[in-house]
Amino acid sequence: MDKEYFLTKVLSCWSSLIRKVVFCVLRVGPIPTHIAVIMDGNRRYAKRKLLEEGDGHDAGAMALLNLIIYCYELGVKYITAYAFSIDNFRRKPSEVQKIMDLLKECMTVLAKIAKHHLIKVNFAGNLELLNAELRDEAPKLMGVTAEYSKFVVTICVCYCCTDDIVHSVEESCREKHYYHSYIGDSHDDDKDDDDKDDERHMIKLVDIEKNMYMAVTPDPDILIRTGDEHRLSNFLQWQTCHSLLASLSTDWPEIGVWHLVKVVLDFQQNYDYFVRK
Repeated sequence: MDKEYFLTKVLSCWSSLIRKVVFCVLRVGPIPTHIAVIMDGNRRYAKRKLLEEGDGHDAGAMALLNLIIYCYELGVKYITAYAFSIDNFRRKPSEVQKIMDLLKECMTVLAKIAKHHLIKVNFAGNLELLNAELRDEAPKLMGVTAEYSKFVVTICVCYCCTDDIVHSVEESCREKHYYHSYIGDSHDDDKDDDDKDDERHMIKLVDIEKNMYMAVTPDPDILIRTGDEHRLSNFLQWQTCHSLLASLSTDWPEIGVWHLVKVVLDFQQNYDYFVRK
């Protein structure tokens, strides 16, 4: 037997055992339902490690897949990752293509994981901005996993919160226009009732929230940002007004299980505050 391979397997099993014990202890306290992450620091990581261009994104993708596994094992119900902002299209074409290629690879991996662990996969954002291949693949994966509910992974791609809000308002206006054109006019008794007519045309909070890209998940309990950054960068600004914000100094590819443990412990220590929000 290859000694190096044997040692790797032994250490992996040992690490898994320790993780299971730690997670068992954590589950004595409240576990967050939804964790969202801003994956910052891939390029800085690659530069610091003297890696080739794009290798930082490879490491970042692996870190995300590992975190998905950790959250699944811990009992978190939802995880949402900010994979690609609409603003990221301003980056070099080669870097944009690298991220899109990685997204396709991650779709393949997530499809295999979903099949064995009943994981639901969502893609949130303006998917029309993706290339034709990804525009086809994303709905297919969402459709295949639509009936699963044990654990939900949402990848925010071609996403920003301002676009999410604008999209929601536009959809709400279309719905109100449809109601007025095809339903409202059939109620002859209401035509003279200005108050009821105004109410039918009014866009309410429930209309906005149900039409958002992120309506597929509850609001996050925790928002993690790596890279020692303290900005939301147009990510879930509507949904995180009551979330615990965790800024980690580590670059995203280096995030690990102990970072997750630390953040969850912080959440548990402040849980009484969150349940009163």
